[in-house]
Amino acid sequence: MAADSVPAFKLPESVLVVVHTAALDVLLIRRAGGGPAHWQSVTGSKDFPEEPFEAAAIREVREETGIDACAPGHVLTDWFLENEYDIWPQWLHRYAPGVVRNRERLFGLCVPAGTAVVLSPREHDAWRWLPWRDAAQACFSPSNAEACLMLPRHAHAVHRPSAGPVPRG
Repeated sequence: MAADSVPAFKLPESVLVVVHTAALDVLLIRRAGGGPAHWQSVTGSKDFPEEPFEAAAIREVREETGIDACAPGHVLTDWFLENEYDIWPQWLHRYAPGVVRNRERLFGLCVPAGTAVVLSPREHDAWRWLPWRDAAQACFSPSNAEACLMLPRHAHAVHRPSAGPVPRG
């Protein structure tokens, strides 16, 4: 079998990025073709095993929303939390045979209010900003809803006027 005919499976390692403002309004994007209730934060798999989670988060935010996570005034924060969950049956075909669980790393991205959003129409068909509690209720994924509910705790260190660098690890 030629190398170019080998199916490319998704890796079972992904990121979830809660994009938010200092006021804790959360950006939700609706999955194209997923129905009216498929609202979510930015999510996506690593492109290759060695790709750092932070690089995957930056890439996925740009691909799905057009937002540059590294732009001045934007603060990407690794929450150093991971979810592990069963892959939904309707999406198992995207993964190698036998892969049934995914590991998801959580990030927050604080952006200024009014940050422009440009969706990838192939992946998402609508976006909206909601207060963090409302965003949690709107998410179709339980792990995404939980991440929205954790936002005030993780965003606090980013927004404290006297805060120095947040210790990592």
